[in-house]
Amino acid sequence: MHHFEMRDGELFAEEVRVADLAAAHGTPLYVYSAATIRRHFDAFDSAFSGLDHLTCYSVKANSNVNVLRLMGEQGAGMDIVSGGELHRALTAGIPAGRIVYSGVGKRAEEIRAALEADILMFNVESLAELARINDIARDMGRKARISFRINPDVDPKTHPYISTGMKKNKFGLDIEKSLEAYQLARDLPAIEPVGIDCHIGSQLTSINPFLEALDKILTFKARLDDMGLGIRHLDLGGGLGITYNEEEPPHPREFGEALTSRLKGMDLKVILEPGRVIVGNAGILVTQVVYLKETPSKRFIIVDAAMNDLIRPSLYDSYHRIGEVAAHDRPKVKVDVVGPICESGDFLARDRELPGLEQGEYLAVYSAGAYGFAMSSNYNSRPRAAEILVDGSTAQVIRRRESYDDLVALEK
Repeated sequence: MHHFEMRDGELFAEEVRVADLAAAHGTPLYVYSAATIRRHFDAFDSAFSGLDHLTCYSVKANSNVNVLRLMGEQGAGMDIVSGGELHRALTAGIPAGRIVYSGVGKRAEEIRAALEADILMFNVESLAELARINDIARDMGRKARISFRINPDVDPKTHPYISTGMKKNKFGLDIEKSLEAYQLARDLPAIEPVGIDCHIGSQLTSINPFLEALDKILTFKARLDDMGLGIRHLDLGGGLGITYNEEEPPHPREFGEALTSRLKGMDLKVILEPGRVIVGNAGILVTQVVYLKETPSKRFIIVDAAMNDLIRPSLYDSYHRIGEVAAHDRPKVKVDVVGPICESGDFLARDRELPGLEQGEYLAVYSAGAYGFAMSSNYNSRPRAAEILVDGSTAQVIRRRESYDDLVALEK
């Protein structure tokens, strides 16, 4: 569910006409709905009310500090994967004790900054990383709280680029190696093993892979209990999918009920790391038709948004629904919606049935709140889009559009 809807033939974001936003701020333009973000976070977080838990939003999905602050006000923690995301979370006012640090390639300066902030814990992905965290924490006179990321070898049935819990993936440690890792960590002077971490992938449309992984993790935890390790955090990652086209992902309530039935009564704090399920359908990308082009084999709608603004269709061949901002009663035609970048892979939709469009009209690309602006770039020296946060009848610019001067500001 989201707060983008047509009223009398006009698209509204909450109480604001999207056409007015496009006219005032230009395109391409990201527009987010605060009410949708609040509702989605509450729907997810409340699903686990029967468990001691902390919902740590996955910052990489949409990292604008205003979005982070909005969720922080709802009680969210943050799952980060870089020093830059740590800086964003702290800038947004997120308490360090609600931040967990994931990722396979943490650099020394990033580890140091996280220890100085006193984050909740590191999700450690290799023995080399463990040794580095121990050395840095020891030199700082600190003790680092850690979990190991366990790779349970579970197929999440998702796109291979966002599958992370199988033996062939670069993430985490296999279960037998993890046992050795916990034994080693237990004896390191600057390390405190406090949890187990597991994240198997993104855009999952069934809870069965989650539950298969959970069963393996709980069996592994029993082995740690036998070693006398006081594991008190169970980080189950994120990955619950959303509807882009015809997917039917489970409601968070279904996931919450399944976890509660398995974990209730256990002396564990459950950490969850949703990203896409919170912000994916809370944002749209607004673009303007620049040209219409017809060849003997194709009709093209050339728009001013491109793969640098929204790379998901090009990178994953993913589907985003596209609709008019102002409805016109015109017959549908089959078109490719493409951008101005000099790549044949620069498209937002291919062979899509859309109403006939005219030059200068606006389109809305839906489900663009996650991995949209966050993955955007300056390819072809294109300034990145502005971001707008709508809250009721108020629209706030939360990131201004880049200028040409911004493109060269760091170059000497």
